[in-house]
Amino acid sequence: MILNRTPLNMNEVEEIIKEIPDSEKKQQTDIFLRKFIKTKNSQAKKIKEELENLDLIKLKREHIVKIIDILPEDASDINKIFTDVVLNEDEVNKILEIAKKSK
Repeated sequence: MILNRTPLNMNEVEEIIKEIPDSEKKQQTDIFLRKFIKTKNSQAKKIKEELENLDLIKLKREHIVKIIDILPEDASDINKIFTDVVLNEDEVNKILEIAKKSK
């Protein structure tokens, strides 16, 4: 049963999966996550906190999740995440700065 819908980054999914009993699906998901997770859990939390502290109105929870998962390297990567809004150059640079220093 779905209680609520909240976007989660892959690190948060990994934490939730640890609480689930072992199964074939759990193993498959764990393998997938290990392949694609680019940050440690502590780094992901730090990035999330820093992005939330930017206080950008255009920056929504689902954008933060994608930034953590992808760790964009340039403005074109940012624009692929923000398909529904347009960011100015200053906003893009702030986001990129946070993403780059976490690598």
